[in-house]
Amino acid sequence: MKIDFYEFGRIIVNGQEYRYDLIIFPDRVLSPWWRLEGHCLEVADLKEVWSEKADFLVIGTGAYGVMKVREEVKKKALELGFTLIIQPTFKAVETFNQKIGLGKVIGAFHLTC
Repeated sequence: MKIDFYEFGRIIVNGQEYRYDLIIFPDRVLSPWWRLEGHCLEVADLKEVWSEKADFLVIGTGAYGVMKVREEVKKKALELGFTLIIQPTFKAVETFNQKIGLGKVIGAFHLTC
């Protein structure tokens, strides 16, 4: 899975356009991706991710970085062996694509704010 394009509220992954927040796994895309609180990422919001074995978890916090990531999410990722990268979505998209081929990558992206 490769991200072809991103702009506020819109992302293209492997040629497919999405307009809702999403999680990109190596073999599939989960969209729409809803969180318990829209601008706060909690452990429960990533339940599909925690069962995966991956090297990298890239979190895009929105175009302006509005989405906050709770400390519990950071601890859980560390416990499970993920290298966690948290960035505003424009930068996170670049990072996600750079990590492809360096290990298994999962990306969770907030597309607005």
